[in-house]
Amino acid sequence: MSNTDERRAELEAIAQEVHACTRCPLHQSRTNAVPGSGPVTAEIMFIGEGPGFYEDQQGLPFVGASGKFLDELLQGVGLERRDVYITNVVKCRPPGNRDPRPDEIEACAGYLDRQIELIDPKMIITLGRFSMAKWFPNGRITQIHGQARKIGGRLYMPMFHPAAALRNPKLRPEVEADFSKIPELLKEMANLRDDAPPDQAQQLSLF
Repeated sequence: MSNTDERRAELEAIAQEVHACTRCPLHQSRTNAVPGSGPVTAEIMFIGEGPGFYEDQQGLPFVGASGKFLDELLQGVGLERRDVYITNVVKCRPPGNRDPRPDEIEACAGYLDRQIELIDPKMIITLGRFSMAKWFPNGRITQIHGQARKIGGRLYMPMFHPAAALRNPKLRPEVEADFSKIPELLKEMANLRDDAPPDQAQQLSLF
């Protein structure tokens, strides 16, 4: 078995744990848990907030209106869903699509950390403020969206959640502009020497 096969098997094992998880009350009202989807070899990982109605029904992330918009955004930069890994900070739908609570995010944190370790993406894109807070705890998404940071050899970039742009069409040009940066950021990342201490955040010279 190749290393990639082993990582893929481990990622599937995490998914099975998520499907059986009872760490927080969200399991009581879920139809399906939503571990995430995409290849273990993905260079880009998108992390949203939590599953919605359609995600809960299908057990897959971003399959509703936000998912269609995300697909459009990916295609706009020459990517497809099969090229990236997509997950959320909580793996079960909060009732009524309410915001995830801190204890729920904490209950899922171990799953997310293990997924990141296995996939080891070059770039993590947070969608919405709840996933943003994991790496930018004091950040305001209206101020830092689209600004990539290199932390410990990986790029992190906060973006508005696609649902926010659907609710407020004025945000759509900003979301599209943020997405348009992805190809150049990955190219610049490939050319950078990783000489920064792991705990030192750097804004890339591109911006």
